[in-house]
Amino acid sequence: MNIISSWSGGKDSCLATYKAMKEGHEIKFLVNFISEETKRGCFHGIDCMLMKTQSEAIGIPIIQQSVPADMKEYENIFKKTVKELKEKHAVEGMVFGDIYLDEHREWVERVCKEIGITAIEPLWKQDPNIVASEFINLGFKSIITSAKAELFDKNFVGKDFNTELVSNLINRKICSCGENGEFHSFVYDGPIFNKKIEITKTETVYKDTFWKAYFLDIQKYSLIKKPN
Repeated sequence: MNIISSWSGGKDSCLATYKAMKEGHEIKFLVNFISEETKRGCFHGIDCMLMKTQSEAIGIPIIQQSVPADMKEYENIFKKTVKELKEKHAVEGMVFGDIYLDEHREWVERVCKEIGITAIEPLWKQDPNIVASEFINLGFKSIITSAKAELFDKNFVGKDFNTELVSNLINRKICSCGENGEFHSFVYDGPIFNKKIEITKTETVYKDTFWKAYFLDIQKYSLIKKPN
């Protein structure tokens, strides 16, 4: 099936995309919606140019569409963007990285039905601890790019998402995948990457906007050729 990926740049959308590829689907595009105001991903806050570099590293083209903050308008632009891809590239489905939030799943299924494509949810209802472990064991590499200040201090952002970090999250009874928005990540290497993204300069900033959180501003990076 020709499909597209709902892409955030983070670990869950990346793992879901990987699993869809393993099931034999062809990923035609990564699809990402960015804030008109900040030019960053709407939910993960990752810079749009960094995600373009990620797309280049993976070797799948990315479609980025700017959207306003209004959720109703977001849905309208989402539908329009995906409908155009359906018509131009024979897209039949879209893969998402949801794990257990029913409201997300319900929105995805409704919108995809209205567009006339299949919603594909490879991670749905899996144990978050198993999802996190699988992501790490497959060889994916990601870094924490945002975290709620009520749960974490500033030193949490910038850490690699690894076995030790997941164990600490489990001990604190925090979802190991951050499904409720506790934290977000950026994937810089893994089995679907043809090149690795080497991050060389970052800055941690605190923002008191929609929620109080620490963010990792990834300022300098480059693509590194991987050994065969």
